[in-house]
Amino acid sequence: MLYMVIERFKEGAAPGIYRRFCEKGRMMPEGLNYISSWIDVDLKMCWQVMETDDFTLLNRWIDNWRDLMDFEIVPVRTSAEVREMMQRANG
Repeated sequence: MLYMVIERFKEGAAPGIYRRFCEKGRMMPEGLNYISSWIDVDLKMCWQVMETDDFTLLNRWIDNWRDLMDFEIVPVRTSAEVREMMQRANG
């Protein structure tokens, strides 16, 4: 399953976020896979696509970062998956 992770950096946290990332990496548990990410130009938000079959792994990963940012998790599908679903549904 794919998840869009919306991270909202706490005020002034960007330097600390990137310092920790450089020192410790993403700190993801095994079974949680990073796909890609985008960061706004003001360094206040990040959108990441993550993949896992176990949602609890996302919570374990978030625990490593929640002091520096707030999270919103949205289950998503690729546009190709939705197109296939619609084609099957419409015969």
